[in-house]
Amino acid sequence: MLKLYNTLKRKKEIFKPIKKGGAGMYVCGPTVYYYAHIGNFRAYFFADILRRTLKLNNYKVKQVMNLTDVGHLTSNGDEGEDKIEKEAEKEKKTPKQIADFYSKIFFEDAKKLNIERPEIVCKATEHIGEMINLIEKLKKRGYAYIGRNGNVYFDTSKFKNYGQLAKLNLKELKAGARIEIDVNKKNARDFVLWFVEKGSKYKEHVLKWKSPWGEGWPGWHIECSAMSMKYLGETFDIHTGGEDHIPVHHTNEIAQSEGATGKKFVNYWMHTSFLQFNSEKISKSKGRIFTLSDLIDKGYSPMDLRYFYLSCHYRKPLNFTWKNLEAAKNSHQRLKNIISNIKKSSDKTNKKNIELAKGQFLEIMNDDLNTSRALSYLWEILREDRLNDSEKYKLAIEFNKVLGLKLDEEEKIKIPAEIKKIVDERNKARKNKDWKTADELREKIKKAGYVIEDVGEGSKVKRL
Repeated sequence: MLKLYNTLKRKKEIFKPIKKGGAGMYVCGPTVYYYAHIGNFRAYFFADILRRTLKLNNYKVKQVMNLTDVGHLTSNGDEGEDKIEKEAEKEKKTPKQIADFYSKIFFEDAKKLNIERPEIVCKATEHIGEMINLIEKLKKRGYAYIGRNGNVYFDTSKFKNYGQLAKLNLKELKAGARIEIDVNKKNARDFVLWFVEKGSKYKEHVLKWKSPWGEGWPGWHIECSAMSMKYLGETFDIHTGGEDHIPVHHTNEIAQSEGATGKKFVNYWMHTSFLQFNSEKISKSKGRIFTLSDLIDKGYSPMDLRYFYLSCHYRKPLNFTWKNLEAAKNSHQRLKNIISNIKKSSDKTNKKNIELAKGQFLEIMNDDLNTSRALSYLWEILREDRLNDSEKYKLAIEFNKVLGLKLDEEEKIKIPAEIKKIVDERNKARKNKDWKTADELREKIKKAGYVIEDVGEGSKVKRL
């Protein structure tokens, strides 16, 4: 029985899909204006674990993820410049070139992290018609209005349950005057559905389309409502994202979607907590940004990072330090070594032992995706005296279908420059028959976490 924590209810609930045997899930995808960092990827890793756990429960998954290539401003509200256009101007490229380049890098990194590709990936710029239609529905139902500047706004005062997801107390917020007054809006928390160029302060916007309200471009929030409902229906099972989406983006999605249809938008809202660095959120704006390439350059593999993600429940903050990542790397490599050693076992397996352990693993994952406990259970299985090596191997490979650590595959890793330098020095020592120096350098390489195999006059380096 699969139980998932529903942010809307603030409790775990038994998953009951709309369609028997199926599961529709929408993932808030990246705004493709820059490299996705390891904090971003924690949210996509979480969605991948959810997807794999649904499949473990024999659900046929239909996963939809958007690519934001227009409309996301430098704030999560209605202020600032469009992130795509700002980067395009900086790099002297077109917005499409920026979006295409960073989309490509995103999916390359996701593949390295063994994150399964969604069934549907949809671009905001290819769904402008759906957004316009949705805004027109909102206007007809009295939820949208034209502001003084010509922009189309959502009227939050008309939506009874606005702020329910984030548990916002609108009366307190109004009394505290925490939101800057915008004379173009009726209410401080109203948000833009459509920016009209003639009334906007961003008159040089490159991406723009014709609409009933004038030439312009969509607000960020409307795209997810339009695309999720197009591919999953007006009500669907699961919507995921980072916890930073709760107070604004997802709150606004619910309001505009339910305002347009009169139906419940999503049954289960699921959010992952932040990846932190020195107890603060990792973000580009704060300058603490590490990409997957940064980690690879330092000798870590994508699966080291995935193991690190697995070590903490998705709803708990995870603190990134190089020391913590190093510990994950060492544990992951020990795990790979054990799997490699037991792989060739010819012991006969006991079906009952296999099924009991698989059932226990399923129970752990069905408790709101408890990856840290699942990882511990895998180690318990590998240390279990009552199981033979064939049983352990078979179970590890079964568990790996959800953990996604590529336990049965040889990983290509990037050897750090400092290790390569030592290897070159050792090869020179061997060539000069300076065996004492060669042995000393071998030990130095070993202490750094690598093993060297001599091949002719050259060497092959692997991780311990």
